[in-house]
Amino acid sequence: MNMNAMLKQAQALQKKMMKEKDEIDAMTFESTSSFVHVEMNGKKELTKVKIDMESLDKEDIEMLEDLIQVAVNDTIKKIDKETEAKMGKYTKGLPF
Repeated sequence: MNMNAMLKQAQALQKKMMKEKDEIDAMTFESTSSFVHVEMNGKKELTKVKIDMESLDKEDIEMLEDLIQVAVNDTIKKIDKETEAKMGKYTKGLPF
């Protein structure tokens, strides 16, 4: 294979990778932990936090903080899983 063909193949692969990364970035991921619901985009930016106040005792602020943390971390894991599913085929075997 000549260098020109390899370069074109690498450019095509890069375009595919960028397209799939853009798709992931545009997706919405969400998780619920008890009465806390969070939504994030594929860039791992928190876009929404919803709290079911009717289920929450006013004195349970510390528990609320813990639930938000659990919901956010679970959502990040979902983003990572989707990213690995789509992007892993491009990065398998590459050293980081």
